[in-house]
Amino acid sequence: MDSLKDSWRKASGHGLIVAALDFVLLAVSVYIGYAIRLGIIMPSHIYDCIRSALLLPSVCVAMLWMVGQYKVIWFHAGTEDYMYFLWAYVVSVSAFTLINGITQFAVFPRISLTISFLTGLFLCGGLRFSWPMMKSIHVRPNSEIKRALIVGAGEAGSLLARDLMRGDSEIYPVGFVDDDSTKAGHQISGLQIFGKTSDLREIVKREEIKIVLIAIPSVSGRKKREIYEMLAPLNVKVRILPSLRELAGGKVSVSGLRQVKLEDLLGREPVRINLESSMNYVRGKRVLITGAGGSIGSEIVRQVIHNEPSEVIALGHGEQSIYLLMESLNREGVKIPVHPVIADVADEIAISNLFAKHKPQVVFHAAAHKHVPLMEFAPREAMRVNDLGTRTIAKSAGKFNAERMVMISTDKAVNPSSIMGATKRLAEKILEREQRNYPETKYMAVRFGNVLGSRGSVIPKFEQQIASGGPVTVTHPDMKRYFMLIPEAVSLVIQAGALGHGGELFVLDMGEPVVIREMAELLIRLCGYEPYKDIQITYTGIRPGEKLYEELFYDENSVNGTLHPKIFVSKIKMGDPSHDTDIDTNLEYALRYPDEALSILKKLVPEFTHE
Repeated sequence: MDSLKDSWRKASGHGLIVAALDFVLLAVSVYIGYAIRLGIIMPSHIYDCIRSALLLPSVCVAMLWMVGQYKVIWFHAGTEDYMYFLWAYVVSVSAFTLINGITQFAVFPRISLTISFLTGLFLCGGLRFSWPMMKSIHVRPNSEIKRALIVGAGEAGSLLARDLMRGDSEIYPVGFVDDDSTKAGHQISGLQIFGKTSDLREIVKREEIKIVLIAIPSVSGRKKREIYEMLAPLNVKVRILPSLRELAGGKVSVSGLRQVKLEDLLGREPVRINLESSMNYVRGKRVLITGAGGSIGSEIVRQVIHNEPSEVIALGHGEQSIYLLMESLNREGVKIPVHPVIADVADEIAISNLFAKHKPQVVFHAAAHKHVPLMEFAPREAMRVNDLGTRTIAKSAGKFNAERMVMISTDKAVNPSSIMGATKRLAEKILEREQRNYPETKYMAVRFGNVLGSRGSVIPKFEQQIASGGPVTVTHPDMKRYFMLIPEAVSLVIQAGALGHGGELFVLDMGEPVVIREMAELLIRLCGYEPYKDIQITYTGIRPGEKLYEELFYDENSVNGTLHPKIFVSKIKMGDPSHDTDIDTNLEYALRYPDEALSILKKLVPEFTHE
């Protein structure tokens, strides 16, 4: 509250100063109007000049005050403020002309009025232009200034430069770099365009740059990484404007800058999905999300809520994660009913009761055991949750007439070498089996790679190792993985629900896989250290069940495109219908006899290779 009062006092003080100066300048403009028209102001005109010099400023300042012109902080004014001032000034002079014409308060020759009008516009307009100019040339102590170089001399870069020069930020721009050769040598906002991004190192050293600001919202991840790696040895900070949204919303400012994140540098552009059109199938529907307390499940909950279902059932096995989810939704002021349910997806009685009570129309099945090394030591538990749990949810969806069910799968289900991957492959087969049993319900699965920021992500582990001084442990120098951001992974899941007609397996084109070693090196640099010098990287060897490279398809020739250019659909035959009962028999046997679980899994998933 105190800070708001201080801001109001400053704004009011600023307005009073501008109003007083306007009055004086307008009075001067009246005198100039009379002097130029008459040459020598005779005694007979002196009283008219004085009266006009009092009335015109009084009317104009009053009108400008009434329309809020003196609430504008001219230090930070934009084009709209100047255009509004021009309109308000013309209206106020017109009001004076009307009042003087009716009252005959003073004799004001037309030529004198025209000259005064133009002179007043020049003087008062110049006053307003001078505020930001004085602010921009205001010299601050050298110890406070961080000389900045802006990458990108487009609209976002120029807006950012102006905001920095007008504000009180310790960051002060000295110029631009831009790869458009036609801009080289020119100036924007009084700042020189020094050259191209290929000249960054030389320019940073020559101009003693302390911070580089990337102001190209549409720049590719590959280009960001190229710029970052070029600057890494120079010990300069790098900040970035997040996205085109800031530019579209007129929010290109110092507050929009943030530190470079790992996902900025991975080189793969996020998949853009129009959720507005693809979420129609959840609007007004009862939606069940399993695994709702996890990183993927909780994001599904949020994206579904934003598209107005009638209610959401948030199912989770861990009470703490569901509690935290509900607390966050309450803080966000969510109005749509969200029913928390604590249950195990493999508990047939609990799941059957849930479906009978809430009758969900759309089901997103995100609950699963996902940790590859841990599941190598717990094949029965992996099958119980990933396979029995999927069967339980899928059967209930069919029995209670759910419209569709979308299951999250993984790229590790392709030619699986791990128990986790094999159980997810079996879950895909179970889903295909239930599609035959319940054709009125649309079943589909979505495969994607690793997710940055999820609980099982390698990034938190790397960050902890860096914070403790290292070393950072990587399993193999050549290991590669596909990576996605949580929001785009969830968007894919939701899009699959819109595209699917039943029995599909959707896969995202995730671009090039990322070398884990290179990711570790980037993360070390982002934390302000030099890899192999400040923080060591050691190799621990491939863990049980892991592969050097993950695959997305069995046969890339067997996939078809969809309405979204980055989403593909596979119609691979998942199993012989005559063997449907074998899945249930063998699954139940594996759960009854844990020591046989691995051999049963190999039998049910013949492509499973396991050492």
